[in-house]
Amino acid sequence: MSRVTVLGGSGAVGSVAAETLASSGFFSEIVLADARLEQAKKLAARLGAKKTSAVKFDAADPRSIKKTVAGSAVVLNCVGPFYKYGPVILKAVIESKINYVDVCDDFDATEEMLGMDKAAKRAGVSALIGMGSSPGIANVLVRFCADSLLDRVEAVDIYHAHGGEKIEGPAVVKHRIHSMKADVPMFLKGKFTTVKLFEDSGRALEEEVEFRDVGTYGVYAYPHPETITLPRYLKGIKRVTNLGLVLPPAYAELIKGMVRLGVTDEEPVEVQGHDVIPLEFAVAFILSRRKKLMKKAGLTGPMGCLKIVVKGSKDGKKSTYIFSMSSKRQGMGEGTGVPAALGAMLMGTGRIKGKGVLPPEACIEPMELLELARTKTSAGGGKGLPIVIEYIDRSGKSKTIDLFK
Repeated sequence: MSRVTVLGGSGAVGSVAAETLASSGFFSEIVLADARLEQAKKLAARLGAKKTSAVKFDAADPRSIKKTVAGSAVVLNCVGPFYKYGPVILKAVIESKINYVDVCDDFDATEEMLGMDKAAKRAGVSALIGMGSSPGIANVLVRFCADSLLDRVEAVDIYHAHGGEKIEGPAVVKHRIHSMKADVPMFLKGKFTTVKLFEDSGRALEEEVEFRDVGTYGVYAYPHPETITLPRYLKGIKRVTNLGLVLPPAYAELIKGMVRLGVTDEEPVEVQGHDVIPLEFAVAFILSRRKKLMKKAGLTGPMGCLKIVVKGSKDGKKSTYIFSMSSKRQGMGEGTGVPAALGAMLMGTGRIKGKGVLPPEACIEPMELLELARTKTSAGGGKGLPIVIEYIDRSGKSKTIDLFK
């Protein structure tokens, strides 16, 4: 008997992860833990009451976390925003001596959790952090390039565009606001540095990017953890960037506008005799306009694309590999939840060997993940992750590569 507990199991990401796990048959028991118990119960009933159950827990309370995860073989954490809850949850799980997977995409939370590496090793815990799309699949594909395709990786540019989910929660919007206000970490000219989204340093990185199946959009600096972790594991690399966009573009501009106006602080202000937290107002206002902006843009459902451009050399010759994972039917929930479930499966079957707090590139064998993704036990009935690989030689000629031939 093996149990996986999905924290935030009824959310946009956690529910997809739970569905993927339920269909895989890898675990004998799945526990959906969420603050919204009734929502979790409905999902558990749909996935199969004999195998899946629901419990209520408080992500800010270490005692509640420990009680919830007790008896689990693996904990999969999908609770956001990670800058608020990630370190609290990981600490409690390490103290419970249980292996852990999450989808953390906040760079500051990542740094804090990497600081728990020694504690995890002492507890004999394997903690895989950032196992979503970006970070997650992006890291694994870059490692695949470094291990199997190139002698030397010189530059990695990661791009992502996604949106159109039926429901978007406050935690997602808060994550985006947090990202826009941060000093964004980048690795440029062989050195760690930071840029600011609304200043020249950030604007200098903005690009128009063509995303397979999705369209061409302007992307901006995103504070994702790959720019922190990849340079630690790829010797000689000179550049790692992460640029992204939430769709539709007008929705992204609305969020950026609220940040520019400074109405995203957390200190209360008095409004007609009532204390109002600007951030909570901003989030509510943004979400109230979302459906209208989606309709105006003709965005009727989820879609997204992750694009990774890896440049380097093989046998002394310059080479470029472009990885695209795209879908007009899948957005953030699927793009993040499916890889998270795959990470939990790898953890649950003992294929994550390392102890400590580890990003995906440090502990996942790329072909193991890709093989798992294409089997019938993974999402999509055996279709696997929709990854297209393009190789461009030094003369500019390109060809598409099939990994499994």
